[in-house]
Amino acid sequence: MPANNLTPVHFFSHGSTMMLGEESTSADYWKKCGDEALAHGIKGVVMMGAHWDADADRVEVAMNPTPNKSPVAYVHPSKYVDYVLQPDLATGERCIQLLRAAGFAAEGNTTFDWIHDTYLVLIRMFPGGCPPTTLISMNARFDPHYHVKIGAALRQLRAEGYLLIGSGGAVHNLYRNVYWPMVRHADNFAQPTPPEPASLDFRQAVEDVFRNNSGPELRRAVTRLMKHPQYREAQGTDDHFMAIMFVAGAAGDEEDRGDFGRLEAETWELTNMCNSQFTIGVWPDQRGQTAAVESAA
Repeated sequence: MPANNLTPVHFFSHGSTMMLGEESTSADYWKKCGDEALAHGIKGVVMMGAHWDADADRVEVAMNPTPNKSPVAYVHPSKYVDYVLQPDLATGERCIQLLRAAGFAAEGNTTFDWIHDTYLVLIRMFPGGCPPTTLISMNARFDPHYHVKIGAALRQLRAEGYLLIGSGGAVHNLYRNVYWPMVRHADNFAQPTPPEPASLDFRQAVEDVFRNNSGPELRRAVTRLMKHPQYREAQGTDDHFMAIMFVAGAAGDEEDRGDFGRLEAETWELTNMCNSQFTIGVWPDQRGQTAAVESAA
């Protein structure tokens, strides 16, 4: 039986930079999740993205008190330049201690500037203002079990009112994308042809893993996805898949059995990029309602 005092965990596929400026069902869902988080009085957000990794055996935590934002292409600056980031240094220090206690060589990074993989989602979730946020790096060796363990080490923050998010990509191979509609017509959603079979197959495999596994089985299933025959066609590099591992670590404890992932929104862009949005768990006051709906179904 899932625990009743834990916040949900989100895996968001952030997609291309144009997901910041263009309307989509994914953007609508991000806003819905942000509204729910604020309504439930979250203390802050703890987030792993896909564009920042630490070398050797290290993991870093963003500790820059006044980070800049890396500029993005195909988005008008008015969509993001004036948005004020709110790094949560106290929670950052807490994360460093939790990670070290779990055996990680964790360090703070006082110069890191935020990248669109994280602030794109935060702007869409919280357009009225950024909540206190802590960013966790990946490790550049992209070991799936390492990143599951990061999520597991920070899982207890869910019981303290923090929202844990992984921002990556369900299908994210920049080498397979079709860019000419975006370059010529500023249209990232054109889909002049259907997605390639490998993209469709792997997208389905990711959904199957989330829908059919919970608890420790979820952790095992997501790591196995990197052995899927279509994995390299769907993920040109490993960086955008580590956030899934982080999420499975944060929502894959024995206590999480019965909390299956839900595909809540999905947006295809650039022909072969699939931006699937998954949530595991519900807010504590919604748990009884969810159980009643599932029982009726």
